[in-house]
Amino acid sequence: MTTTSPSPPGVRVLIRSLLIAGVIAVPAIVLRLSSAHPVPWIQLLIFGAAVVAASFVLAWAAEAAQVDVSGGLAIAVLALIAVLPEYAVDLYYAYTAGSNPEYVQYAAANMTGSNRLLLGLGWPLVVLVSLYVANRVSDRPVRELALEAGNRMELGFLLVAGIVAFIIPITGQIHLVLGIALIAWFGFYMYKLTRGEAEEPDLIGTAAAIGGLSQRPRRITVVALFIFAAVVILACAEPFAESLVASGKEFGIDEFLLVQWLAPLASEAPEFIIAVLFAWRGKGTAAIATLISSKINQWTLLIGSLPIAYMAGGGQAALVLDNRQIEEVFLTAAQTLMGISILLGLRFHRWAAWTLLGLFVVQFAVTGTQGRLILSVIYLVIALAVAVVQRKHLVPTLLAPFRKTPA
Repeated sequence: MTTTSPSPPGVRVLIRSLLIAGVIAVPAIVLRLSSAHPVPWIQLLIFGAAVVAASFVLAWAAEAAQVDVSGGLAIAVLALIAVLPEYAVDLYYAYTAGSNPEYVQYAAANMTGSNRLLLGLGWPLVVLVSLYVANRVSDRPVRELALEAGNRMELGFLLVAGIVAFIIPITGQIHLVLGIALIAWFGFYMYKLTRGEAEEPDLIGTAAAIGGLSQRPRRITVVALFIFAAVVILACAEPFAESLVASGKEFGIDEFLLVQWLAPLASEAPEFIIAVLFAWRGKGTAAIATLISSKINQWTLLIGSLPIAYMAGGGQAALVLDNRQIEEVFLTAAQTLMGISILLGLRFHRWAAWTLLGLFVVQFAVTGTQGRLILSVIYLVIALAVAVVQRKHLVPTLLAPFRKTPA
């Protein structure tokens, strides 16, 4: 693929972005290599900021890499790269739980938080921005975002994984066998993506500046950024995870809640921002499709990896959950089914976006077992009602992952 060198403004954007990311990330590396031990909340700020900066660098490099990697393969590989920050933190908790059972709750918290944040905040935000932009340029009101026919395959993968995930709250554990099955399901998903047609990447901002470089400098830049981001993330994962827990204890804040929401917000911020920017440019369908793919990644590969990390850390074949963790997983699974049901007709309506966002916000005021169970039931009732209305799409969606994908 032939590219031209970026214009001077593009070069300035690239240099400025990399300098900002470096200034934010380098202090964390220096602190990690030193013998200094600041108070937990200072460590949280330094290492958390570095994780965010590294996540942005990963996002830029991953997007720009699409220039050199063919369509389906790019999606499959980039899906793995994009979640490295989140996986590094969550797998650290699961690995540590193998020798310290207290950390089981943090592994569950990070997993459920990242899933609910993506679907409860990311999906609605992208849709609402897309509809706002569409209404500005349309002569008639636009109340829904249309998905492409090819997205039904992804919904099918998510639907199967979403149903299977109820095994976790039913059994009260994440067993190694279930983990391997979910990872295999994700592997099948990647295989199906590689069978799709290649598409020309649509890059913006820093990623566009990198993609505009000539071939050799572009590839060197992308590889260098991947290495830099990976080093920062792997160096910061442990102290960031530990400082979250320590800060909660120091300030009397529920550590479970801090791990559940702050860590995923830090690692997923770049993905959210990029998706919203695409929606703002009138590419809402592509933006929501990307977030659906991320949800599949979280609901299969992330969950499936936890018992493996747990065993590697000295644990048994199953990550056993307590009552609160079971309730959190049940709530997350219920939210997932609602998200899938509203998309069965390949239409994301405005009311559905506001409902998902509203229920996501409500959960912060609803605490305790009763509150989580009531909210779970609300999600399931809405999911069932919408699925009944769109029942003609249910079987085609379930069968979509097994149908031959056009080359």
